[in-house]
Amino acid sequence: MISALRSHWRLYLMEAGGLATFMISACLFVALLEYPASSVHQSLTDPVLRRVLIGAAMGATAIGIIYSPIGQRSGAHFNPAVTLADAALGGLRWREVPGYLLAQVAGAFAGVAVAHVMFEQRALFFASQHVRRGGSQLFSEFVATFGLLAVIWGCSRLRSSHVVAFAVGAYITAAYWFTASTSFANPAVTVARSLTDTFAGIRPADVPGFVGAQLAGAAAATALFRWLVPSIPVAAGRVLSRAPESLARQGTV
Repeated sequence: MISALRSHWRLYLMEAGGLATFMISACLFVALLEYPASSVHQSLTDPVLRRVLIGAAMGATAIGIIYSPIGQRSGAHFNPAVTLADAALGGLRWREVPGYLLAQVAGAFAGVAVAHVMFEQRALFFASQHVRRGGSQLFSEFVATFGLLAVIWGCSRLRSSHVVAFAVGAYITAAYWFTASTSFANPAVTVARSLTDTFAGIRPADVPGFVGAQLAGAAAATALFRWLVPSIPVAAGRVLSRAPESLARQGTV
């Protein structure tokens, strides 16, 4: 693990920066569209339309980050569930996983902190009081994360990272609207959102259930596609970029 951190620290910074950017964008659009005092919220009275717009903004942000030089170099995981699934299929070496996970969590927290400073919140972090509990919420997170990994592994048959970028962005847009939980589908994002007492937040007590459901959904999708498409482990390296090896050969990490 230590050797991987030393060798790939630039890559991990890219991963953190990408997820931080996504979190800032998500917090910004949620604040604009859902904060009662916002002029945008007051002008758009239809809650369904506001939810669709938030999902579209988040999907577009995801596409932009995946296509960016940061996303292309880091492998564009930005999600512990994706990282663990990729490692399980051999697309990423396990010794590199801790660095990815640490970077993703750090990036998510950094994004929340930046958003709080931008909107002059009372502190960088404060526990959310937004209750998200119950079977429907947990099942929504299972479905949301299952769908996300199904999109990634389904597109891996096409062996094109460009297709994955647009497919993931479209799925994020749709999942925010069709799931009861508004599709967190990301353990790092879930933990970070427990420390923002806004519409985007989640009560810390509800985090373990969400994370468990997300990991279960990712595992189920990965197991299903590995059974349905035995070539998935081979194709995974072409879709979720094996950045550490390629960058090492270029001498950039």
